Amino acid sequence: MNDSQGSCASAHYTEHHRRSIAEPAQYWAEQAQQVAWFRPPENALQTLSDGTHRWFADGQLNTCYLALDYQIERGRGEQRALIYDSPVTGQQAIYTFNQLRDEVARLAGLLRQLDVRKGDGVIIYMPMVPQAAMAMLACARIGAVHSVVFGGFAPHELALRIDDVKPRLLLTASCGLEFDRVIPYKPLVDKALALAQHQPEQVLVWQRPQAVASLHEGRDLDWEVALQGVEAVEPVPVSSLDPLYILYTSGTTGKPKGIVRENGGHAVAMLYTMNQVYGMRAGDVWWGISDVGWVVGHTLIVYGPLMAGCTTVFYEGKPIRTPDAGAYWRIVEQYRVNALFCAPTAIRAIRKEDPEGLLLKGRDLSSIRQLFLAGEKLDSSTHQWLERLTGKPVLDHWWQTETGWPVTAPCLGLAGHHPAPGSSNRGVPGYAVHVMDEEGHLLKPGEQGSIVIALPLPPGCSQTLWGDHGRYLQAYLQTFPGYYNTGDGGYVDEEGFVYIMGRTDDVINVSGHRLSTGEMEDLVGQHPAVAESAVIGVHDEIKGQVPLALVVLKDGVQQGTEQVQRELIARVREHIGALACFNRVVVVKRLPKTRSGKTLRAVLRKIADAEPYSMPATIDDPSILAEIAERLS
Repeated sequence: MNDSQGSCASAHYTEHHRRSIAEPAQYWAEQAQQVAWFRPPENALQTLSDGTHRWFADGQLNTCYLALDYQIERGRGEQRALIYDSPVTGQQAIYTFNQLRDEVARLAGLLRQLDVRKGDGVIIYMPMVPQAAMAMLACARIGAVHSVVFGGFAPHELALRIDDVKPRLLLTASCGLEFDRVIPYKPLVDKALALAQHQPEQVLVWQRPQAVASLHEGRDLDWEVALQGVEAVEPVPVSSLDPLYILYTSGTTGKPKGIVRENGGHAVAMLYTMNQVYGMRAGDVWWGISDVGWVVGHTLIVYGPLMAGCTTVFYEGKPIRTPDAGAYWRIVEQYRVNALFCAPTAIRAIRKEDPEGLLLKGRDLSSIRQLFLAGEKLDSSTHQWLERLTGKPVLDHWWQTETGWPVTAPCLGLAGHHPAPGSSNRGVPGYAVHVMDEEGHLLKPGEQGSIVIALPLPPGCSQTLWGDHGRYLQAYLQTFPGYYNTGDGGYVDEEGFVYIMGRTDDVINVSGHRLSTGEMEDLVGQHPAVAESAVIGVHDEIKGQVPLALVVLKDGVQQGTEQVQRELIARVREHIGALACFNRVVVVKRLPKTRSGKTLRAVLRKIADAEPYSMPATIDDPSILAEIAERLS
């Protein structure tokens, strides 16, 4: 692997995309040369009869080696590898590549002492502390398969994942921290283990002074005590097809789906992502604003930046209230961040608290080149506000837990690819994005339908679910043979720019008219009094469905609620027409969201339709649902 962009930087995006679709095996074999393999693969692509495929099947490598040891061999040992900033505790720490490698190698030695071997499962249930990243990398170093579960997840959900992974070891911390509370983790782990049928042999606990956990004798170990005297171990070669990690995402049946990421394709995809999609180079400072419990935490906090030789910022805090809505700007200035990723929800929260951007004034943002947003629909109002406030390019893009890296993006490392406002940009090389109707017919540019991706999927995308390959085929490949069904709806314009309008069940049918709630949300969000909104379709005996807008107003809004409601109704009628039947706007204090910031629209639909619903395991604040139910009754 070299540090230069190579031929990719000078070539035009269009030619790269054309080659990646017409000659996928050859194209990705060339990109795979950027990886420092232990044994380079001779065969890039194998297609199986069920529609899935294998990338670089005969290659050998080690992901931890690529992220740490190889960077040291390239002379980056004393470069900052990981910056830890925790405004909730006041702690800050910097680990060089040498220091991080040494910590990880010793922890890997401890895992081996605890009888964790290549192919064994390990559950990581941690807050945003450096030890979470170390645990992931230590597993990768010895070929164990890690599954990170969002710290603070409900015991029942953790138990489901324990029974699915069947881990030999569980790593946790004594607590997680919010700006206003301490969340003890150990009681949650103990309850999960009481519910689970499978029992890990031992639990390794990182003790935090804010809430020291009691340990069960014989099963639980104090992390720091157990590490004393442990010798470091070297990375072990693994097959390209060996799993690196399992990451669970919600399933329609209620049982979580264990997305499997393989080592070889993942490594190729990570280098391609950081270099060609995000335009990052070795030595740059990158900030992926998320949690290690989500796919962004894997791709853009731990593996991607380190494997690209970048410095990664590891942040334990919120966009607001740690201590205020200027927290992000402080981080950018203090650590000279070159680019960042976050969800639109975070920016909307900042905008709501500080609509004039007063907390940004005086901050030096000169280091930052661009801001990437993804994870949910980026409304034009938030997009324009952030660009105007920072003076930096704000770039929308789109991907999923299943793909593991961007499907559509501006591809800054490839010349000739310019974003189109309002779109999530064009398909990244390797992704042939199309739109189909319910009968599986390809639609023309501008026509809305289901977003699909022609097979084969590029390296790094999941090819199965942990222990349930049949469910993978049914969920993703069965609906549209020859294509991967993303579950998202939208359209592609004549130039290939992709417009994501939301999940396919967010397209509502009003008297036979298929209308996008995402488009309505965009219009609502442009109102100067609106901080954020969710538009859902609710049942109507005559029209089938009608839209309902739940709206959060900005702090300090002077005009009356009724006036805002009238103006929003008029705005949607003007832009979409009376056929939208947009007549109901309800002002609420907050929207119910997951801990990763996604609005729980499916639950809102059930509440609005007076249907029974289960409390989502990922909900940030359960009390919000009762308040909204009262407003809608």
